[in-house]
Amino acid sequence: MVKRLVLGSMVAVFLSATLVAQTQTAAPTRASSATAKPYVPPKTPWGDPDLQGNYTNKYEQGTPFEKPAEFDGRTLADIKTAELADIIKKRQQRAIDNAPFLSGDPTGTIAGPMEFRDIYEVSRASRPWFVTDATDGKIPPMVPGARERIARRPQTGSSFSNGVYENYDSLGLYDRCITRGYPNSLLPAIYGDSYQIVQGPGFVAIRIEMIHDTRIIPLGNQPHVSNNLTFDFGDPRGHWEGNTLVVETTNFRNRSAYRNADPKTLKLIERFTPTSKTSLEWTVTVDDVNTWTKPWSFSLPLTVNDDEPLYEYACHEGNYAMKNILSGSRIADAEASKSVAK
Repeated sequence: MVKRLVLGSMVAVFLSATLVAQTQTAAPTRASSATAKPYVPPKTPWGDPDLQGNYTNKYEQGTPFEKPAEFDGRTLADIKTAELADIIKKRQQRAIDNAPFLSGDPTGTIAGPMEFRDIYEVSRASRPWFVTDATDGKIPPMVPGARERIARRPQTGSSFSNGVYENYDSLGLYDRCITRGYPNSLLPAIYGDSYQIVQGPGFVAIRIEMIHDTRIIPLGNQPHVSNNLTFDFGDPRGHWEGNTLVVETTNFRNRSAYRNADPKTLKLIERFTPTSKTSLEWTVTVDDVNTWTKPWSFSLPLTVNDDEPLYEYACHEGNYAMKNILSGSRIADAEASKSVAK
């Protein structure tokens, strides 16, 4: 069994190295493509820009969310094509080097099933980092009182962390196969980075493989629902600005609000802009006066990938994590009680 796992790891690394060798140049930076003629997508039968298709963001696995310290004083526009290609080549190599340790084995001897992980095509990435704030590429500071508010929220653990868990509420929504929240669900994960956009008159739907979510976006000028109604994905409302789909989302739930934002004041403004037949630029502006000192934005591409359409994500089927974690904690409780008794 060990030999099979190690051999599988070697094959995966070989395939990854081959991909790196085949991809010598990265996609052009936004600065170099800014002068290109804007792409005009086809229209749906009812006249809306047609964004429909199967997409992935797996190529941006490992892309830093904020600007790394090594680029202090520089903006996204300062990163030229050749430098970006070198950055991405090194990023892919790091992914290959770290692959044997992804399953938690500190020796890298017994790697878990790596074949379904989305780390082997990082060489097709196109960004040095995601946050587009021109001044520092960082998430802005929190406002006074935000950290205290966040500290009062119920704390949950993860199946990847140690701890004694009292009940199912001790674990997060991700572990419980409920949701990754939004926009987390459209950001690269370890696998399952497939999405599908479907359109109909008056609606756009985004199907998300992990964790079997579908986001339905009404189009038009309808008001948001009552403040008394909250949702893990919020309440989205969309409209078209030229060929760009603009979506405003409010009415989030406290348990899943993005980055511990205040769900009562959190507002997301998204822009889905088709840039070619095979790419869609997704930009998100995060606005919450009760959490951050100013609005901030991040952006990354969604790439057409018909070779990897959505599959069923049967998260609860065969998911023994909850039962095993809680039963393990009860055993730990019993052992602790014995020690006290002695």
